[in-house]
Amino acid sequence: MLKRGTSATFCACVYTSRLPTNQEILLRHVRSGSKVKRSGDMASEKPASSVGDDASHPEEEARRAAAVAREANRLPELRLVLLGWRWPGKSLTGNTILGREDFHLERAAEFCVKRETEVSGQKVTVVDTPGWFSSQATPATYQQEIVRSVSMCPPGPHAFLLVVPVGMFTPVDREKVEEYVGLFGEAAWRHTIVVFTWAEVLRSIPIERHICREGRDLQWVVERCKGRYYVINNNIFGEHPQLPRLMEKIEQMVAEEGGFYSADSAEKKPLNLNTVERDPGARPKQNCSLGSVKSMEVDPPENSGASSHSARS
Repeated sequence: MLKRGTSATFCACVYTSRLPTNQEILLRHVRSGSKVKRSGDMASEKPASSVGDDASHPEEEARRAAAVAREANRLPELRLVLLGWRWPGKSLTGNTILGREDFHLERAAEFCVKRETEVSGQKVTVVDTPGWFSSQATPATYQQEIVRSVSMCPPGPHAFLLVVPVGMFTPVDREKVEEYVGLFGEAAWRHTIVVFTWAEVLRSIPIERHICREGRDLQWVVERCKGRYYVINNNIFGEHPQLPRLMEKIEQMVAEEGGFYSADSAEKKPLNLNTVERDPGARPKQNCSLGSVKSMEVDPPENSGASSHSARS
């Protein structure tokens, strides 16, 4: 038997000051009916959705930034001029934009026609021009009428839509494009978008592959337009799902070029009244790097302040 004040006191002090073990804590909680939360369990209490939110956060920010840029580039109205050959789907493209058949397809179309519509709450003016001839010189009266299209949408068009059907593109086709876009001066190229029609024949072939496959003549045209092109399906009538995106591309171009096309500042070429057709010969081919074909999807639109918004309209 231990003496009071000696070892018993020491043992009692040790017992009372000792911390309970994990097993003892677990046993107490089991007896009381409560649940024990381990450190791993507490770490897993973070909502599962938060992991997904963190992963998608950069994508969400990118979408918001793109929406802000689109809103900054948005114009109260757009003025468009259609250019191209006879029967390449030029007037059909105009009807697709209008959402109705206002541009008639008669072969004897000799005059510019102006129509207006509304796309996603935005006023859009479209001017259809006489198509130029593929195998012979276009009459001078047609050329003069084509040039007159700019004055029909004052103070100037936001974009020239150069309608090109998917198919064989020859050196003569390139010469025609160079000649007739040149009627509006060198500055017109910076405000031109190539719009491909009849692309249904490509099926699953990307348009970029078609541009490369057609050779240097078509590539030259796309490069002169600073890599701006679009594919439209003219077989859809009414509310067209492609139109809002086309309008965004045009607004992006206007923002990048600092405004609409102005005929006053353009150095125009004189009308060529004696066009001589040349034998197109064999169609040249060359390897093409897709990097040289710049889609408008690649570069985000530049931010434009409210002060430049009115200047671009």
